[in-house]
Amino acid sequence: MRKLFRRTVPVGIEFGTIGVLDHHNVMHEVTTFRRDVKTDGRHAVVEFGASLDEDLARRDFTINAIAYDPIDHRLHDPFGGQLDLTRRVVRAVGEAEARLREDRLRALRAIRFAARFRFEIESETWNAIVGSAPFLPRLSPERVKQELEKTMEQVLAPSTAFARWRDAGAFASVVPTLAQVRDETLRAVDALPRPGLSGRPLRKTLRMAALFSEAGGKQAERALRDLRFSNQDIANISVLVDRWARFGPPLTQAVAAGALPHDAALRRLAAEIGRMRVAAFVRLAAAHWSAVGGVSPAVVRRLYRRMITIAFREPIELADLTVDGDDLRSAGIATGPALGRILHALLQMVIDEPAANTREVLLGAARELALLPEPS
Repeated sequence: MRKLFRRTVPVGIEFGTIGVLDHHNVMHEVTTFRRDVKTDGRHAVVEFGASLDEDLARRDFTINAIAYDPIDHRLHDPFGGQLDLTRRVVRAVGEAEARLREDRLRALRAIRFAARFRFEIESETWNAIVGSAPFLPRLSPERVKQELEKTMEQVLAPSTAFARWRDAGAFASVVPTLAQVRDETLRAVDALPRPGLSGRPLRKTLRMAALFSEAGGKQAERALRDLRFSNQDIANISVLVDRWARFGPPLTQAVAAGALPHDAALRRLAAEIGRMRVAAFVRLAAAHWSAVGGVSPAVVRRLYRRMITIAFREPIELADLTVDGDDLRSAGIATGPALGRILHALLQMVIDEPAANTREVLLGAARELALLPEPS
């Protein structure tokens, strides 16, 4: 191959694979026919010089074991992959248990393929997936994370995949935090738009936050760290999970009655959530409410509009106050812990009554607060 083509890349030459670059600079992988000699459940030692049928026999599923001759325009399908495509079935090539023993990642791939294309999983293949679950910890955390992310990106309704992860015992093996995840929580993931293959990082964050939303912030953080998510992803997802656990239940109870909480309560909620996370929090809440019902979509839309207005037009952070620490020191308030407490007290006052956010009112209130005795 390297002699035949002018521009090649040795992308996996030890496994018989090279990349061939065409005149559009697009890379095509070319692989020598091979057979597995030995495998540890994830990595295989291969032998070259196999026949086409021997090469196809080492594939994972029948739908992935179809060869095409572009010169003679002929399909070669020794394992009935075309029929399984017609029947919409994911079925292992040959003996299912042996195929999944060769590569334990195939159990998670089978579930993703079935969910993505809305296929069923053939019974022996499903039994082999269940049998593989105790061995899934052999997979690297990065590969498990990759399967989670691919499912979020590729599957319109990930609940079908993640319910199978749970029912097969895969979650118990590789993400114990999700071992007993409820159907309602999985449906909340479905209610959020998928990131798609182009990315959409906020959509991925929201779907992951919905998946882990039963766990609580600390547990979600530990699970995400174990799966080798980036520090930024861990922070974004776990904070959303934490805020939902803390503020979701009382907000749900309030909006289920058909009316929004009063503005001071919404300002306080926005302050606790954080200005830049308000939109994501409301979308996460709406997904949960869509999954379980009981909250009017009209109320959700009103809540979203009001929370966005509050977050970006009303004072909810210390930086929004018309005075700062220098102003308080100039007014005679000594530097120290008391100054910080006074600033936070002023913020609470302004959250309750935004009209109080004037320099004159806040400095007067600060002087009064400075006269109060220190808390014991």
